[in-house]
Formats: sequence, C-alpha cells, structure tokens
Amino acid sequence: MKPYRIIISGGGTGGHIFPAISIANECRRRWPDCEILFVGANDRMEMEKVPAAGYEIKGLWISGLQRKLSAKNLSFPFKVAKSLIDASKIIKDFQPDVAIGTGGYASGPLLFMAHRKGIPTLIQEQNSYAGITNKLLAKKVDKVCVASENMDRFFPKEKIVFTGNPVRQDLVDRATSKPEAIKHFGFEDTDKKILLVLGGSLGARRINQLVENQLDLLQQDVQIIWQCGKLYFDQYKKHNSATVKVSAFLDRMDLAYAAADVIISRAGAGTISELALVGKPVIFIPSPHVAEDHQTKNAIAIQDQDAALMIREKELESNFPIFWNKLMSDHELQKRLSANFKNIARPQATSDIMDQIKELMDA
Repeated sequence: MKPYRIIISGGGTGGHIFPAISIANECRRRWPDCEILFVGANDRMEMEKVPAAGYEIKGLWISGLQRKLSAKNLSFPFKVAKSLIDASKIIKDFQPDVAIGTGGYASGPLLFMAHRKGIPTLIQEQNSYAGITNKLLAKKVDKVCVASENMDRFFPKEKIVFTGNPVRQDLVDRATSKPEAIKHFGFEDTDKKILLVLGGSLGARRINQLVENQLDLLQQDVQIIWQCGKLYFDQYKKHNSATVKVSAFLDRMDLAYAAADVIISRAGAGTISELALVGKPVIFIPSPHVAEDHQTKNAIAIQDQDAALMIREKELESNFPIFWNKLMSDHELQKRLSANFKNIARPQATSDIMDQIKELMDA
C-alpha cells in the first residue's frame, strides 16, 4: 500500500500551530512512512516553528480581515484570490489523502480548495468559542473535532466528534520527578512550594506587571518559575535570584509542570488542555485582547466546573491578593481544584483525532 500523504494547515498563533504539530507527530508515529506537508501564512509564526519541528511548510499570501477600517483591508480580496490559486496548485502537486486544519488564516483557502477537489477534510477546533476560519469551513468539511461541549452552536451537529485538544506527547508520558525538576531550575530550597507563571511564547504584559508588583506577597509563600516571554525578558531578567527564575521561553515544559505546585496562566485552549493533564491548582488571567474574547470563555468553562480560579485583568489590583491568600491558605481548595481539573483531561485526544483521520482516508 502506498504511504499516506497528509496535508496540515494551522497557524498565526501557537494555539493553532502546536496542535497541528502534535497531530503531525502522531501521524509520523503511527505511520512512519507517511508524507506530511504543512501550509501556513507567510510571515507568521508557523513558518519558523514548523521547520524547527522537522516538517516542510509552504506559505500562502494571506492575512486576516482587519476589524476596524484599515487600508490593509484593500488588499484582502487579492490575498484571498491568490491564496486560493496557490492552495489549489499545492494540492495538485502534493496529491494528499486528507487535509487537516487547526485554525488560522491559511487553513481557510487550503481546506476550501481541498473540499472542492474531493479530498476528505477535517478541522480541529481548540476553543469553546469557535474561530472565524473554522466557522466558515464547517459546512464544507467532513468532520469537526472539538474539545468543548455544546459546539453545535457553531458546527453541524452530525459532523462533530468530541476528542479534546492534541497535547505534547511528553506530557502524556510524563514521568518526571519533582526533585529532578527542582534541580533543573536550580532552586536551593527543595521544600518551599513553587509557582509557575505562564504568559505564552511572546509573553503577557499584564501578568508580568502583576508578578513584579506582587513579588513581596508571592515570595512569602513560594519560589517562582516566571516565563515572561521574549518581548519582555530584557525588562524582567533583573529579578533573577535564588528564588525567582525568569525565562523568555521554557523549552522543558514537562519539567516546569513537574516542579510547580500552583500555576498562574493565560487561558488559551492548548494551555488549558495541558494544565488539565498536569492537574495543579491554577489561577487563570485570560487575555481580553483575543478574537471573540475566547480566553475568558475558556476560563469560565473551567471555573464553572470548580476546576480553577479566574481573575479578569481589570480586577487584578483589587482581587489578586484576596484570591492568592485564599488559595495558598486553603489546602482543601487546592486538592479540589486539582482533582476536578484532572477529570477534564483528555490524554488520548491526539490518538482519537488520528482515528477520525484514518477513517476519512480509508472511506
């Protein structure tokens, strides 16, 4: 039998790229001789991250439509037309057995043209509030893999398969011990609890400001692993010490999660899926600046299951010390949040998505 040929498109943000790479890694693990091609948007993060993960990627001249009046919108129709033509040529040359989209600008033209050419198509929606590209594609594609309930608000019910979000295999296979993790980060005090602060690969300005302003409060209870993002590292590296470890980016998330006793994080869908596997007490501070405010919706969905705490950015000054002191003094609350969050985890999500992809290719 000839090797499977799989085309994957997703990008713009890590929330779309890393699930796409997880799917590709599982394809390669399951079918070592399969051929995989990524399609992304020129000048976006995927053009760097995908080759770094060991995969070929082709770029399309595509971007999002600006929500406000902007001269950039004048070129949008031309970008769409050019991307549709280029996507058609890529598909003709590669001859895929299936096309997979994880959201982001480039997945629109790619999956639209794949559908028109009769190629089986599947999209994976990470968030509890569907992205615009996936909503537009929903009527065309064959299957929609989701990670939240009630997604028939956005997608045809008969196409929906509840799988959860793809996560990194090293987290599923996690066997890292806490002492090993503490040693990796160079903490001298092995008994004091550790706070992990996550702001995403670029960093979260408001979370960084909060941590800096509340260092005296935080260090009464914990040592800190502070992932501040590459945009902010030069500003915050001055806080590096025996009890505070500031990093632009964390290459070993398995070690960071193993070391952590409590976590402060944004509420991107991929991060939430990872944190559910980890099962530590979390305070979510969702970004209010993302499309459809989906991080807040994601965080509320977890909070409603008594699996995490959430503070909106505008409430940080008044509420953070209250939330922090409550969490750190209430061990029963910590245990309850951890247990409830672990119950949400879907460690087999990537494998379940792969089963859906295999079904499409064999149909």
